[in-house]
Amino acid sequence: MNYLFDVDGTLTPSRLPIDEEFESFFLNWMKDKNVYLVTGSDKDKTIEQVGEKIWLNCTRVYQSCGNAVYEKGKLIRQIEFKLEPELERLLDEFLLWSDWEDRFSTNVEERIGLINFSTVGRDCPQEVRDEYYKWDSRVKERETFCQIIEKKFPEIEATVGGQISIDIYPKGKNKAQVLDEIKGEITFFGDKCQPGGNDYPIVEMLFPLIDEHTIHSVKDWKETMKILKKWKTLLKI
Repeated sequence: MNYLFDVDGTLTPSRLPIDEEFESFFLNWMKDKNVYLVTGSDKDKTIEQVGEKIWLNCTRVYQSCGNAVYEKGKLIRQIEFKLEPELERLLDEFLLWSDWEDRFSTNVEERIGLINFSTVGRDCPQEVRDEYYKWDSRVKERETFCQIIEKKFPEIEATVGGQISIDIYPKGKNKAQVLDEIKGEITFFGDKCQPGGNDYPIVEMLFPLIDEHTIHSVKDWKETMKILKKWKTLLKI
């Protein structure tokens, strides 16, 4: 069995460190298991969230939606994806179009193989992240921006990630690419499993094979912990 986890919102609160109790439980639970992480974040942010012990003890960690791959701490593969002027101009236009007024810095972040964009700004405090997420859940600003990007640039994909941002990468270089490397039965945990979410490409690939694989669409890390603890209890009975 292979266990594949999203990070932000699935193993941790959005952009925050993992709960101490859950970290201790997860480190013990993952022993002797094939555990993979797949996230839109980069290496440093993921380690900040899950801790170095979990990060190093995974079978593999797929950063930037699988566009940078680490095995036991070593980078084994990556792709390049640069912000071109035409796309940059479109993102600047999004900043002007957005009806969200409370703005912070770091709207565009270039990662290995991926560009992360946020109208709010990645430097905003957690309470603003929470407010924007609730607002965006109603107005669907990020989904709209993703649709515009994909229509204007057919060679690019854009998906909703985390609470405040979208992930932009070459077409086909989404999270589902990691499934080509993981052989056998897969149990997947993610919180952005709806169409347009950055976990959806994995769900779209696994769902037709649901008799062979398992998908857990969770609302937060607490639900993930509850499911894993239930499994452990059942194994003891």
